[in-house]
Amino acid sequence: MSRIALLLVVAGALAGQRAQAQEDEIIAEGRILDARSGKAIPARIRYSSIPTGGISGRFYDSTFSFTIFGSAKYQITAESEGYNPRTVIVNPSEVLNNTLRRDILLTPKGETVILNNLIFDRGKATIDPKSFRELDEVAQMMKENPRMEIQLEGHTDNVGSAKANLKLSQERVEAVKKYLVSQGVSKNRIKTHAYGGSQPLRNEMTPEARAMNRRVEMRILKD
Repeated sequence: MSRIALLLVVAGALAGQRAQAQEDEIIAEGRILDARSGKAIPARIRYSSIPTGGISGRFYDSTFSFTIFGSAKYQITAESEGYNPRTVIVNPSEVLNNTLRRDILLTPKGETVILNNLIFDRGKATIDPKSFRELDEVAQMMKENPRMEIQLEGHTDNVGSAKANLKLSQERVEAVKKYLVSQGVSKNRIKTHAYGGSQPLRNEMTPEARAMNRRVEMRILKD
């Protein structure tokens, strides 16, 4: 093989490696937003690979963007003055067009965080596996902040027996607590309180309003 031909082969191989590297490169990006108003919030942002934390970084902004490689999950935590901290987890298996987009919604201190993606079987305290991702994020946040203590507050709609609704809401928060403990969070850091249907978010007797009233909220007692 001539020297020129050899150089062309090497150049082609290097180009292929660069193209493969670009193909494997994933950008994680998102915004830090007030959960109530949707406005951007400057925050202290830190990220690290899970479980080892071998790759990490931090910065201060209302947006984030960083490159990840491989199949490791990453946790991203945002903290801002006057707001409860929040941790989310991004998974390369969910990439779309080489981009993982995840906005982080922060709730003002003193207000509860509604676990919007927490789903139970109808009329039961069995947690749907689709809910594990959000609960894993709560567990990761608590492990990252070992002084944090929370209270899980259970709510149902206000249809049917008040006594049965109170019992169901208690069973559901206990199920959530059990899951968090199974993920390595001390049970002593998790309190529970059941409200049944006594604190509806909406009073209309529609399926949409009833669904909104069936919820578990998280109150951060100490961080």
